[in-house]
Amino acid sequence: MAQNRRDQIRMTEQEVVAFIEEQKSLQVACLGRDGSPHLSTLWFGVIDGKLVFETYTRSQKIVNLRRDPRITVLLEDGLEYERLRGVMIKGTATLVDDEKGLHDLARAVVEHNQPGLDPDLLDVAAAHLTVKRTGVMVEPHKVVSWDHTKLADLH
Repeated sequence: MAQNRRDQIRMTEQEVVAFIEEQKSLQVACLGRDGSPHLSTLWFGVIDGKLVFETYTRSQKIVNLRRDPRITVLLEDGLEYERLRGVMIKGTATLVDDEKGLHDLARAVVEHNQPGLDPDLLDVAAAHLTVKRTGVMVEPHKVVSWDHTKLADLH
């Protein structure tokens, strides 16, 4: 029996981890009061294998996630069909607003997005990302991935 196309382009768990490490921007979807998706793009980090980000406490994202913690995030790249790759994670948002937890989360965001930053400056930079902010940890329930570059290997 032939393997279906979805199975052919699915990334392995190790490929998903490597792909996430390469990315800078995270597309975040939560639900507005009327049930429509609210989308935004943010920098992110990774803590214990989970995606994390921080944003202003009064932002619409946090207002929405306090009301309904369901969240979907997307990382993607590729400009041509044969090069499209992506990872979508559906899950629940855990809000982080305690001082240490928020600092650790902000530090992970800085480390991921500014890898060459002097280690002595990491905590200083993270401190700036904690003022009037709330952190979000994405607790994954389902991970969907695709890598169209794998299709070239099938021909």
